[in-house]
Amino acid sequence: MLNRFLKYISFETTSDESSETCPSTKRQLKLGNYLVEELKSLGIEAEIDENGYVYGKIPGRVKAKKTVGFIAHMDTAPDMTGKDVKARVIENYDGKDIKLNDEFTSSLADFPFLKDLKGETIITTDGTTLLGADDKAGIAIIVSAVEELINDKEEKFGDIRIAFTPDEEIGRGADLFDVKKFDADFAFTVDGGPIGELEYETFNAASAKIEIQGKNVHPGSAKNTMVNSQLIAMEFNSMLPLNERPEYTEGYEGFSLLTNICGSVESTKMSYIIRDHSKEKFLKRKELFEEIAEFLNKKYDNRIKIEIKDQYYNMREKLKDHMEIIDLAKIAFEKSDVTPKIGPIRGGTDGSKLSFMGLPCPNLFTGGYNYHGRYELVSLDQMEKSKEVVKNIIKILAE
Repeated sequence: MLNRFLKYISFETTSDESSETCPSTKRQLKLGNYLVEELKSLGIEAEIDENGYVYGKIPGRVKAKKTVGFIAHMDTAPDMTGKDVKARVIENYDGKDIKLNDEFTSSLADFPFLKDLKGETIITTDGTTLLGADDKAGIAIIVSAVEELINDKEEKFGDIRIAFTPDEEIGRGADLFDVKKFDADFAFTVDGGPIGELEYETFNAASAKIEIQGKNVHPGSAKNTMVNSQLIAMEFNSMLPLNERPEYTEGYEGFSLLTNICGSVESTKMSYIIRDHSKEKFLKRKELFEEIAEFLNKKYDNRIKIEIKDQYYNMREKLKDHMEIIDLAKIAFEKSDVTPKIGPIRGGTDGSKLSFMGLPCPNLFTGGYNYHGRYELVSLDQMEKSKEVVKNIIKILAE
């Protein structure tokens, strides 16, 4: 599984929110095509469709009451480059600071959880790229799990479905997913973090794009004429609650985040994400954006355009009626000697949309930490445990 993971992260698969194609970047297709060939070499029926979605079918050796699927995403976050990843494998990690390079160190002061990984085999970056464990660790776990089941001629399992999606990191991973073709009763995304994570609650999510039109004239004759769009943008941001930024929130606390700003006196554009587990609070957050825009438009003569789009919803709304899936996962965790840690995802997975598309889809851990940046790492020991959980889910269904 280690070699498999290292192979996957050698593919650059960064997605691109500004692209309107699917997949958003052609480079994702290279990994998709590689995975199809790898699955076929294991005796698995596999294909990649015109949108870059990889589907695999494994016929069961016994008749199970339900068909289960496992899903991971191929793209990596655009927050940091995923090109030319140079991974470092640390066996029997000593639990101390990890020097990534001369400039960057993963320190216990910043990341206290590192001490809990002492003795494990961990994989880190060299500090110049992200690692790609999100979610290539999930892909490696799924492929390794089904490979072991297939190779063990005594093992009993029912029908299994697997899929690998593009563009999850930009919120589009399930948009063109073919639930009918996938043909599973339910599924699990393998896209979580530290060992034990079992999640069936996500944020409700929206994006907000704001355009502000200023009026630029020579500053020497600007009195009563100039309108600086950048200052209006700063005023807009200052009217959002300070204590509801991501750096001040945890657990079930929602937030809004300014993800991008680009401007001049003449024109400024801002992009936000809006997140909350509570549907009621989610609606109020979106209303606040509209109210601020309305207020500033009255003040500055209609210079602000705002567009808010929903991205995904809290999958708990659908999974609360399918708690037998969570109970199944709990039994698989126990058989794998893993204690389930059930809590809300402070983010989303493909499972959010898929659950609303008729495919109930909670999320399993991968053993990854510090996603989306240079400090990303994954524990091989925890990947092994995730693989055990996947196999046990399949075997329990066969029983």
